[in-house]
Amino acid sequence: MSAAWQFYVCTLLVYLGIDIMAVWGLNLQYGVAGISNFAYIIFQAAGAYTAAILTLGKSGHGSFQQYVGGAHLPFPLPIIAAGIAGGLLSFVVGLIGMRRLRTDYQAMVMLVVSLTATYVATNATGLVSLVPKPLSSFLGLSLLGYQWFYVGLTAVFCVLVYLVVRRVTGSPLGRAMRAVRDNEDAAAALGKNVFGLRMTAFVIGGAIAGVSGGVFVEFLGAWSPGAWLYPETFVFFTAILVGGAGNDLGVAVGALLVPIGFLESTRYLPNIGQPGFVEALQWIAVGVLALLFLWFRPSGVIPERKRRFPRAAP
Repeated sequence: MSAAWQFYVCTLLVYLGIDIMAVWGLNLQYGVAGISNFAYIIFQAAGAYTAAILTLGKSGHGSFQQYVGGAHLPFPLPIIAAGIAGGLLSFVVGLIGMRRLRTDYQAMVMLVVSLTATYVATNATGLVSLVPKPLSSFLGLSLLGYQWFYVGLTAVFCVLVYLVVRRVTGSPLGRAMRAVRDNEDAAAALGKNVFGLRMTAFVIGGAIAGVSGGVFVEFLGAWSPGAWLYPETFVFFTAILVGGAGNDLGVAVGALLVPIGFLESTRYLPNIGQPGFVEALQWIAVGVLALLFLWFRPSGVIPERKRRFPRAAP
Protein backbone atom coordinates (compact mmCIF):
# COMPACT_ATOMS: atom_id res chain seq x y z
CA MET A 1 0.00 0.00 0.00
CA SER A 2 1.38 3.38 -0.99
CA ALA A 3 2.00 6.13 1.56
CA ALA A 4 -0.87 8.20 0.16
CA TRP A 5 -3.32 5.33 0.62
CA GLN A 6 -2.03 4.70 4.14
CA PHE A 7 -2.66 8.36 5.00
CA TYR A 8 -6.16 8.04 3.60
CA VAL A 9 -6.89 4.82 5.51
CA CYS A 10 -5.54 6.32 8.75
CA THR A 11 -7.74 9.38 8.34
CA LEU A 12 -10.82 7.23 7.74
CA LEU A 13 -10.05 5.07 10.79
CA VAL A 14 -9.62 8.13 13.03
CA TYR A 15 -12.85 9.64 11.70
CA LEU A 16 -14.59 6.32 12.29
CA GLY A 17 -13.47 6.25 15.92
CA ILE A 18 -14.58 9.85 16.46
CA ASP A 19 -17.98 9.18 14.85
CA ILE A 20 -18.46 6.02 16.94
CA MET A 21 -17.80 7.96 20.15
CA ALA A 22 -20.19 10.71 19.02
CA VAL A 23 -23.04 8.33 18.17
CA TRP A 24 -22.56 6.50 21.47
CA GLY A 25 -23.10 9.77 23.30
CA LEU A 26 -26.15 10.70 21.23
CA ASN A 27 -27.54 7.18 21.51
CA LEU A 28 -27.33 7.47 25.28
CA GLN A 29 -29.47 10.60 25.05
CA TYR A 30 -31.87 9.60 22.27
CA GLY A 31 -31.83 5.82 22.01
CA VAL A 32 -31.74 5.11 25.76
CA ALA A 33 -33.31 8.14 27.47
CA GLY A 34 -35.56 9.33 24.63
CA ILE A 35 -34.15 12.89 24.34
CA SER A 36 -34.30 14.30 20.81
CA ASN A 37 -31.18 16.46 21.07
CA PHE A 38 -30.92 18.35 17.80
CA ALA A 39 -28.23 20.56 19.38
CA TYR A 40 -25.80 17.68 19.88
CA ILE A 41 -23.15 19.08 17.55
CA ILE A 42 -22.61 22.17 19.74
CA PHE A 43 -21.39 19.98 22.63
CA GLN A 44 -18.88 18.35 20.32
CA ALA A 45 -17.83 21.78 19.04
CA ALA A 46 -17.43 23.10 22.60
CA GLY A 47 -15.19 20.18 23.48
CA ALA A 48 -13.11 20.67 20.35
CA TYR A 49 -12.69 24.40 21.01
CA THR A 50 -11.69 23.75 24.64
CA ALA A 51 -9.10 21.14 23.66
CA ALA A 52 -7.67 23.45 20.98
CA ILE A 53 -7.14 26.50 23.19
CA LEU A 54 -5.84 24.42 26.09
CA THR A 55 -3.22 22.94 23.77
CA LEU A 56 -2.21 26.15 22.01
CA GLY A 57 -1.41 28.21 25.12
CA LYS A 58 -2.43 31.71 26.16
CA SER A 59 -0.62 33.59 23.41
CA GLY A 60 -1.58 31.25 20.61
CA HIS A 61 0.53 30.41 17.59
CA GLY A 62 0.44 33.37 15.27
CA SER A 63 -1.10 36.81 15.70
CA PHE A 64 -3.72 36.12 13.04
CA GLN A 65 -6.00 34.15 15.36
CA GLN A 66 -7.88 35.23 18.45
CA TYR A 67 -9.52 32.99 21.02
CA VAL A 68 -10.86 33.22 24.54
CA GLY A 69 -8.59 32.06 27.36
CA GLY A 70 -6.06 29.38 26.62
CA ALA A 71 -3.35 27.39 28.34
CA HIS A 72 -0.64 24.94 27.42
CA LEU A 73 -1.66 21.72 29.14
CA PRO A 74 0.07 18.38 28.60
CA PHE A 75 -1.78 15.51 26.94
CA PRO A 76 -4.34 14.11 27.82
CA LEU A 77 -5.55 17.02 29.98
CA PRO A 78 -7.01 18.96 26.98
CA ILE A 79 -9.15 15.92 26.07
CA ILE A 80 -10.35 15.58 29.67
CA ALA A 81 -11.15 19.30 29.74
CA ALA A 82 -13.06 18.87 26.46
CA GLY A 83 -15.27 16.27 28.10
CA ILE A 84 -15.84 18.54 31.10
CA ALA A 85 -16.74 21.44 28.81
CA GLY A 86 -19.26 19.31 26.91
CA GLY A 87 -20.77 18.05 30.16
CA LEU A 88 -21.04 21.54 31.71
CA LEU A 89 -22.62 23.01 28.58
CA SER A 90 -25.12 20.16 28.39
CA PHE A 91 -25.95 20.67 32.08
CA VAL A 92 -26.78 24.35 31.47
CA VAL A 93 -28.79 23.64 28.31
CA GLY A 94 -30.61 20.77 30.01
CA LEU A 95 -31.63 22.91 32.98
CA ILE A 96 -33.10 25.49 30.62
CA GLY A 97 -34.61 23.27 27.97
CA MET A 98 -35.77 20.09 29.71
CA ARG A 99 -37.04 20.93 33.18
CA ARG A 100 -40.63 21.95 32.50
CA LEU A 101 -41.19 21.10 28.84
CA ARG A 102 -42.68 18.07 27.10
CA THR A 103 -40.40 15.95 24.97
CA ASP A 104 -41.71 17.39 21.68
CA TYR A 105 -41.13 20.93 22.93
CA GLN A 106 -37.67 19.91 24.12
CA ALA A 107 -36.77 18.92 20.56
CA MET A 108 -37.80 22.37 19.31
CA VAL A 109 -35.76 24.05 22.06
CA MET A 110 -32.69 21.99 21.13
CA LEU A 111 -33.07 22.93 17.47
CA VAL A 112 -33.32 26.63 18.37
CA VAL A 113 -30.26 26.31 20.62
CA SER A 114 -28.34 24.70 17.77
CA LEU A 115 -29.26 27.42 15.29
CA THR A 116 -28.45 30.19 17.79
CA ALA A 117 -25.12 28.65 18.73
CA THR A 118 -24.18 28.23 15.07
CA TYR A 119 -24.97 31.87 14.34
CA VAL A 120 -23.05 33.14 17.38
CA ALA A 121 -20.01 30.95 16.75
CA THR A 122 -19.86 31.90 13.09
CA ASN A 123 -19.97 35.63 13.78
CA ALA A 124 -18.14 35.90 17.12
CA THR A 125 -15.25 33.46 16.68
CA GLY A 126 -12.73 32.71 13.99
CA LEU A 127 -10.42 29.96 12.84
CA VAL A 128 -8.20 28.37 15.50
CA SER A 129 -5.29 26.64 13.80
CA LEU A 130 -1.78 25.30 14.31
CA VAL A 131 -2.87 23.14 17.23
CA PRO A 132 0.17 21.02 18.21
CA LYS A 133 -0.14 17.28 17.77
CA PRO A 134 -0.23 15.45 21.12
CA LEU A 135 3.02 13.65 22.01
CA SER A 136 4.46 14.26 18.53
CA SER A 137 7.71 15.86 19.78
CA PHE A 138 8.07 13.23 22.50
CA LEU A 139 7.63 10.22 20.21
CA GLY A 140 9.75 11.44 17.29
CA LEU A 141 7.81 9.40 14.72
CA SER A 142 7.63 10.04 11.02
CA LEU A 143 4.52 11.69 9.63
CA LEU A 144 3.04 8.38 8.51
CA GLY A 145 4.09 6.64 11.71
CA TYR A 146 2.35 9.29 13.77
CA GLN A 147 -0.83 8.80 11.72
CA TRP A 148 -0.91 5.14 12.70
CA PHE A 149 -0.11 6.06 16.30
CA TYR A 150 -3.12 8.37 16.39
CA VAL A 151 -5.31 5.58 15.03
CA GLY A 152 -4.32 3.52 18.06
CA LEU A 153 -4.83 6.52 20.36
CA THR A 154 -8.34 7.02 18.99
CA ALA A 155 -9.05 3.33 19.54
CA VAL A 156 -8.00 3.69 23.20
CA PHE A 157 -10.46 6.56 23.68
CA CYS A 158 -13.16 4.50 21.95
CA VAL A 159 -12.61 1.66 24.40
CA LEU A 160 -12.77 4.04 27.38
CA VAL A 161 -15.97 5.65 26.11
CA TYR A 162 -17.49 2.24 25.43
CA LEU A 163 -16.75 1.12 28.98
CA VAL A 164 -18.54 4.20 30.32
CA VAL A 165 -21.51 3.77 27.98
CA ARG A 166 -21.77 0.05 28.67
CA ARG A 167 -21.57 0.67 32.39
CA VAL A 168 -24.57 3.00 32.13
CA THR A 169 -26.74 1.16 29.63
CA GLY A 170 -26.21 -2.28 31.20
CA SER A 171 -26.98 -1.17 34.75
CA PRO A 172 -30.23 -0.50 36.63
CA LEU A 173 -29.64 3.16 35.80
CA GLY A 174 -29.87 2.33 32.10
CA ARG A 175 -33.04 0.31 32.63
CA ALA A 176 -34.58 3.25 34.49
CA MET A 177 -33.65 5.54 31.57
CA ARG A 178 -35.35 3.16 29.15
CA ALA A 179 -38.43 3.13 31.35
CA VAL A 180 -38.56 6.93 31.16
CA ARG A 181 -38.11 6.74 27.39
CA ASP A 182 -40.94 4.25 26.93
CA ASN A 183 -43.46 5.76 29.36
CA GLU A 184 -42.41 8.62 31.59
CA ASP A 185 -45.76 8.75 33.40
CA ALA A 186 -45.49 5.09 34.40
CA ALA A 187 -41.86 5.60 35.45
CA ALA A 188 -42.84 8.59 37.59
CA ALA A 189 -45.64 6.57 39.16
CA LEU A 190 -43.04 3.96 40.17
CA GLY A 191 -41.06 6.66 41.97
CA LYS A 192 -38.45 7.35 39.28
CA ASN A 193 -37.03 10.87 38.99
CA VAL A 194 -37.79 11.52 35.33
CA PHE A 195 -35.96 14.83 35.09
CA GLY A 196 -32.96 13.54 37.01
CA LEU A 197 -32.61 10.47 34.80
CA ARG A 198 -32.86 12.50 31.63
CA MET A 199 -30.36 15.05 32.91
CA THR A 200 -27.94 12.26 33.76
CA ALA A 201 -28.13 10.84 30.25
CA PHE A 202 -27.96 14.33 28.75
CA VAL A 203 -24.83 15.35 30.69
CA ILE A 204 -22.99 12.06 30.14
CA GLY A 205 -23.82 12.19 26.43
CA GLY A 206 -22.64 15.80 26.24
CA ALA A 207 -19.37 14.90 27.94
CA ILE A 208 -18.80 12.07 25.44
CA ALA A 209 -19.51 14.52 22.61
CA GLY A 210 -16.89 16.87 24.07
CA VAL A 211 -14.31 14.07 24.22
CA SER A 212 -14.97 13.11 20.60
CA GLY A 213 -14.57 16.76 19.57
CA GLY A 214 -11.31 17.02 21.50
CA VAL A 215 -9.89 13.91 19.84
CA PHE A 216 -10.95 15.30 16.46
CA VAL A 217 -9.35 18.74 16.86
CA GLU A 218 -6.11 17.25 18.21
CA PHE A 219 -5.89 15.16 15.05
CA LEU A 220 -6.95 17.86 12.60
CA GLY A 221 -4.94 20.65 14.24
CA ALA A 222 -7.58 23.31 13.60
CA TRP A 223 -11.05 24.43 14.72
CA SER A 224 -13.47 26.35 12.53
CA PRO A 225 -17.01 27.43 13.52
CA GLY A 226 -18.29 26.62 10.04
CA ALA A 227 -17.43 22.93 10.52
CA TRP A 228 -19.93 22.42 13.37
CA LEU A 229 -23.30 23.13 11.78
CA TYR A 230 -26.64 21.61 12.79
CA PRO A 231 -26.92 19.27 9.75
CA GLU A 232 -24.03 17.26 11.22
CA THR A 233 -26.34 16.25 14.08
CA PHE A 234 -28.75 14.70 11.58
CA VAL A 235 -25.90 12.55 10.22
CA PHE A 236 -25.45 11.13 13.74
CA PHE A 237 -29.21 10.62 14.08
CA THR A 238 -29.25 8.78 10.75
CA ALA A 239 -26.39 6.56 11.91
CA ILE A 240 -28.40 5.68 15.02
CA LEU A 241 -31.56 4.97 13.02
CA VAL A 242 -29.64 2.80 10.55
CA GLY A 243 -27.65 0.92 13.19
CA GLY A 244 -30.40 0.47 15.76
CA ALA A 245 -31.37 2.98 18.43
CA GLY A 246 -30.64 1.83 21.97
CA ASN A 247 -28.09 -0.77 20.85
CA ASP A 248 -24.43 0.13 21.49
CA LEU A 249 -23.11 -2.25 18.85
CA GLY A 250 -25.81 -1.26 16.38
CA VAL A 251 -25.07 2.46 16.48
CA ALA A 252 -21.34 1.72 16.05
CA VAL A 253 -22.24 -0.19 12.88
CA GLY A 254 -24.40 2.77 11.86
CA ALA A 255 -21.40 5.08 12.29
CA LEU A 256 -19.46 2.82 9.94
CA LEU A 257 -22.26 2.67 7.35
CA VAL A 258 -23.44 6.30 7.27
CA PRO A 259 -20.71 8.92 7.96
CA ILE A 260 -17.85 6.73 6.73
CA GLY A 261 -19.31 4.36 4.13
CA PHE A 262 -22.33 6.21 2.77
CA LEU A 263 -21.10 9.82 2.85
CA GLU A 264 -17.53 8.99 1.90
CA SER A 265 -18.65 7.09 -1.19
CA THR A 266 -20.58 10.13 -2.45
CA ARG A 267 -17.31 12.08 -2.60
CA TYR A 268 -16.34 10.01 -5.62
CA LEU A 269 -19.34 11.15 -7.63
CA PRO A 270 -18.41 13.16 -10.74
CA ASN A 271 -18.90 16.92 -10.60
CA ILE A 272 -22.25 17.52 -12.25
CA GLY A 273 -24.57 20.49 -12.31
CA GLN A 274 -23.83 23.76 -10.57
CA PRO A 275 -20.97 24.10 -8.06
CA GLY A 276 -22.04 22.64 -4.74
CA PHE A 277 -24.66 20.35 -6.26
CA VAL A 278 -22.83 17.16 -5.25
CA GLU A 279 -22.44 18.42 -1.67
CA ALA A 280 -26.16 19.18 -1.53
CA LEU A 281 -26.85 15.75 -2.95
CA GLN A 282 -25.06 14.21 0.04
CA TRP A 283 -27.54 15.75 2.47
CA ILE A 284 -30.46 14.71 0.29
CA ALA A 285 -29.12 11.15 0.28
CA VAL A 286 -28.81 11.18 4.09
CA GLY A 287 -32.42 12.34 4.40
CA VAL A 288 -33.67 9.68 2.01
CA LEU A 289 -31.69 7.00 3.86
CA ALA A 290 -33.22 8.05 7.19
CA LEU A 291 -36.73 7.98 5.72
CA LEU A 292 -36.20 4.54 4.18
CA PHE A 293 -35.11 3.06 7.49
CA LEU A 294 -37.91 4.77 9.40
CA TRP A 295 -40.40 3.29 6.95
CA PHE A 296 -39.04 -0.20 6.26
CA ARG A 297 -36.67 -0.95 9.15
CA PRO A 298 -37.41 1.36 12.11
CA SER A 299 -35.52 -0.89 14.53
CA GLY A 300 -32.29 -0.58 12.49
CA VAL A 301 -29.77 -3.15 11.31
CA ILE A 302 -29.16 -4.47 14.84
CA PRO A 303 -32.32 -3.86 16.89
CA GLU A 304 -32.24 -3.16 20.59
CA ARG A 305 -32.42 -6.38 22.55
CA LYS A 306 -35.53 -6.60 24.66
CA ARG A 307 -34.79 -7.83 28.13
CA ARG A 308 -37.05 -10.56 29.42
CA PHE A 309 -37.19 -11.53 33.07
CA PRO A 310 -38.45 -14.90 34.32
CA ARG A 311 -41.84 -14.94 35.93
CA ALA A 312 -41.95 -15.20 39.66
CA ALA A 313 -42.98 -18.54 41.10
CA PRO A 314 -46.62 -18.67 42.29
